[in-house]
Amino acid sequence: MRIGKQDQAFTAIATSDAESITVRGLDLCDELIGRIGFTDYFWLLVIGEKPTAAQRDMTDACLVAIAEHGLVPSVQAARMTLAAGPDAWQGAMAAGLLGMGSVVAGSSEAAGRYLVDLVERAGDGDLEATVIASLEEHKARRMKVAGLGHPQHSAGDPRADRLLAIADELGLAGRHVEALRLLGAHATRIVERPLPVNVSGAIPACMLDAGWPAGAMKAVPLLARAAGLSAHLFEEARRSIGFIMSHKADLAIGYDGKSSKKHAAE
Repeated sequence: MRIGKQDQAFTAIATSDAESITVRGLDLCDELIGRIGFTDYFWLLVIGEKPTAAQRDMTDACLVAIAEHGLVPSVQAARMTLAAGPDAWQGAMAAGLLGMGSVVAGSSEAAGRYLVDLVERAGDGDLEATVIASLEEHKARRMKVAGLGHPQHSAGDPRADRLLAIADELGLAGRHVEALRLLGAHATRIVERPLPVNVSGAIPACMLDAGWPAGAMKAVPLLARAAGLSAHLFEEARRSIGFIMSHKADLAIGYDGKSSKKHAAE
């Protein structure tokens, strides 16, 4: 992207005047508020057109699947931030969302890119051979396989299984779901450690086959986790555990740095 003055500065998302607000070509008050569900609106906002019933159901399922998973690091960050600044919900929410990186919750983005790459590399050819070759390359280079493995659900992520089943039921499962299933079928044998399909692999596989763009994949877990974080922040405001978590962390982490001169003398 060129830095500085831009030519043809436009947006196709929304505009407004004194009498109306237009979003993606539809009047916000007359055609959207009270007439469209939020998942449909999310799809409309990002893509520019309303989803089909199957696309809506698949998106709903993915949002529900990733919205909440207990006191994960992003939730802890949000709750401790609110405990330290009770008047700053926006800061606590931001802290939680900022913690959704390539390891926890935000990894759907990397998995989506990987699945797209596998499908593009295979083209109309043998997808299974492409997947196997990629896994062998990952093993040789000691690389993490995006979309596979989970520290808690080592025998298989039940959320992933359910999402893939829904994709089948809705008739949406296509090349990306196939690639993910092939990864799950061969990874444990090739990499020689348990690598089941996880929810961060199932979400992009299902959403890509539903027609969601890879470049907007991270929006799905971000939107979903905002709902989960809202629940944690409301609970934190009523029954705070932020400082308890902070105290427990202080007790759990030992110090192995240099001693001060005073303590060294003792």
